[in-house]
Formats: sequence, C-alpha cells, structure tokens
Amino acid sequence: MPSRSRTWRVTQADCFTAIAKLAADSVDAVITDPPYGIGVNGMAWDRPGKLDPNLPPGKRRAAHTNPIDSFQDFSREWALACARVLKPGGHLAAFAAPRTFHRLTCGLEEAGFEVRDVLMWLQGQGYPATRVLPDGLGTGLKPCWEPIVLARRPMQDTLDATLAEHGTGAMNIDPCRIPLTAEDCPTEARAHGRRITANQRGRWPSNLLLSHGRDCSTERCDADCPIALLGERHRFFYAAKAPRRERDAGCEQLPKQVVQTFKIGAHNERMCAENPVANLHPTVKPIDLMRWLVRLLTPQGGLVLDPFTGSGSTGAGCVLEGVRFHGIEREATYVPIAQARISYWAGQRKSAARSPRTRGADCRRTPARSRTRR
Repeated sequence: MPSRSRTWRVTQADCFTAIAKLAADSVDAVITDPPYGIGVNGMAWDRPGKLDPNLPPGKRRAAHTNPIDSFQDFSREWALACARVLKPGGHLAAFAAPRTFHRLTCGLEEAGFEVRDVLMWLQGQGYPATRVLPDGLGTGLKPCWEPIVLARRPMQDTLDATLAEHGTGAMNIDPCRIPLTAEDCPTEARAHGRRITANQRGRWPSNLLLSHGRDCSTERCDADCPIALLGERHRFFYAAKAPRRERDAGCEQLPKQVVQTFKIGAHNERMCAENPVANLHPTVKPIDLMRWLVRLLTPQGGLVLDPFTGSGSTGAGCVLEGVRFHGIEREATYVPIAQARISYWAGQRKSAARSPRTRGADCRRTPARSRTRR
C-alpha cells in the first residue's frame, strides 16, 4: 500500500490475493473498471465463465451453469474483499456494461454495499458488435453509454461521526460542480413558491456524464456528438474520449504491437497495421473522467484502490488530483503500461507545480490534452 511519501503503486497480482494482504478499514475509495462479463474483444479475462471465483484452475464449468451467474458471483466476491478494506462510509464506483450491470449491482448488494446511484456515461461513439445479416437484420444495437454503479459501504455511526473519524460518507460536491456560463445568470430566477437562483459556485453535479466525439474540435462537434445533440452544454460534466496521444503518453519506450480494437472494414484493418501502439488495453477510460470521479469520491489526501487497474487511467487521475493510489492488475501485459502512464502523469503534475506560471494553480484539468469544456 502506498505510504504518505510514496503516492502510488501498481501490484501485479490476482485482486483476491492482493486485497487480502491489505489492512482493514484502510482505503478511502474504490474506483475501478472491472471485467464486464461480456467477452469484450474476445479477451479471456472478460468471459463470464472464466470469472467464476468458485471454479478451480484447470476445471471446466458445468454445462448447465449460467455464465452470467458466475459473473454475479465474481462481482460479489471482489466486492466483499473491497468492503473489508474500505473505510465505513467509503464509496465505490464501478464501470459496467448495460447488459450486465444489473448483475454487478446485485453482487455489490450481496457484499453488503448500499447502492446509491447509477451514473450514465453517454458517449455515442461506439461500434455495433453485431453480426450483419441479410435483409437489414442484425443481432445487436450500437452501444452509446456505459453505467457507473455508485455504492457505499454502510456507516457504523452517524454521518457526522463518520465524517469526523474517517472523512468518508459524503461526496465532494463543490469541487465537481459544473461551471456557470453566459447562459446562466445567477441574478435571475423563476418563481416557484420561492426564489430559485443559479449557485455562484456552479451547478450541482449530476449522474449524467457526456463525452465528446473523437473528431470534435474547439470550433465544432461531430454530427453524432452527444453534447451537440443534447444541447445546453453547460448543464453537465463532459470529457473527451481518450485519444491515442493520451492512451500512449508515457509509453514511448514500451514495445509497440499491431492491435485491432474494433475490426470494422478493410480500411481500419490497414490503418491498424500501419500504426502499431504501445497501450494494448481495449477499454481505456479518459483521464478527465477518472479525475472527476476521484475528485468526487476521495477525501483530501486519501487512498484510492483499483483492483482492476488495466492501463492505469484511475491511477493517472489520482496522481493528477493529488491523492494516493494502489492499483492491482493480474494481467502481466498491462502492468508496465499502467506504471508508465501513471509515472508520466505524476511527472506532468510535478512539472506544473514547479513552473512559476502554474505554481499554486488549481490542477484539475489534464495537462496538454483535451479540456472538460469545448
């Protein structure tokens, strides 16, 4: 676990083994992107049958067993492990797939968590993972959103007592408010029995998060960009999807490979062959989004645990927000990628702090990349 002097660590291990070694009530928040149980990109680590925590190594699942039952069991077991080390009142945020997040939610409840909300990350830029059939038929829809299940370990005392002892139980609303724009006039209001005005500190954060399209710019948005389609851009938090430069930042010294994340057409196949990448992870989350979650759920100077670190986006968000991070990742392929990316963004934060222009400034936007507002 990171000490106060060492702000982050990534451990290569199975999460059940690694979490068992951590002290009880030692983690302030759990923010993670666990397996979805849908076999994303054919990855073995995401197949629901492979996730069964009760299946001995080398054994096959019984033919009559529902693989989604195994995914729920898996979700319950890792949530139980996290509940032991999470402080009373500590929050857990877990990304999920629309078709399996109900099983994740059930697993969290079975582990004793209180489900507080389900956030909707609206992206609108996904590709349909479907078989195209004759006569205009298909087997699936285009994905355009991902749920983020928000849960909390039950408090052992009142909220005030929990906040005083552990610093947990509530969320950091003010640092995550949506800044006001010219369309918001705090001095004007509607009469609904009492005078309602826009808060000078910004809008209260909502459970809807938006993502710009891949080709959006400061001048214009893609036609299918969720923000352009919904309008009233000032009402929600929004962050660009992780572009290639963000995915690979810090990984320049790592070996590159040809990876086709989304096999859509001969053109994309050729583009992938011509552009090998260092960050091989198929589901990289944008750092601005992870920073927002870290800022919302973590007490100042607290410790965030991610039992499924992947390529390290949660850790990057933690070091940029100035909180400690302990990541656990089982797959050896992803560990050096996560370490390289987190180290890079930790260096960016230190460089910004040393710069005379930025010393003392609020470091809430990811340096040298997309902004949360366009």
